[in-house]
Amino acid sequence: MLPYYNSSMSSVDDSNNTGMETQAISHSAGFLEREHTADWELEVWAPDLGGLFEQAALGMHALCGARLAEAPRLSRTFDISGDSPEALLVHFLSDLLYLAEQEGMGFNQFQIEVEGNRLRATANGGLLTSIGKEIKAVTFHNLEIKRSERGLEACIVFDV
Repeated sequence: MLPYYNSSMSSVDDSNNTGMETQAISHSAGFLEREHTADWELEVWAPDLGGLFEQAALGMHALCGARLAEAPRLSRTFDISGDSPEALLVHFLSDLLYLAEQEGMGFNQFQIEVEGNRLRATANGGLLTSIGKEIKAVTFHNLEIKRSERGLEACIVFDV
């Protein structure tokens, strides 16, 4: 099972050695792998869109077992427009997948702002030392960002 954050935990469970750092987390944001027949599904939640996008990126990297080199630290900026919050999320995660596949980069720290249909983000990370399983694509399958008692939440399906 994928490491996850939830309201009763104060750190990430890394017992499956996914390469994600164990760290203190906010009790109001997180991600959890959900069972899906052929692909991977990730449930994410956070108090705001920026936090939701951050949890989606962290969860996606955890799902594929991304391990990062400790040095050098690398940074990339993103400025993305989309027709909806869901389109922004798919575009952002797809850009992260592209950087992993084409430049061998992974990220574990994010500063994300979403205003209207525009995302601005800075991602910090490093070179990938390994990936357990490749994600081929981020899909729109049943993707809906909605309000809940946890703030905002969404389920994202990845083609593997």
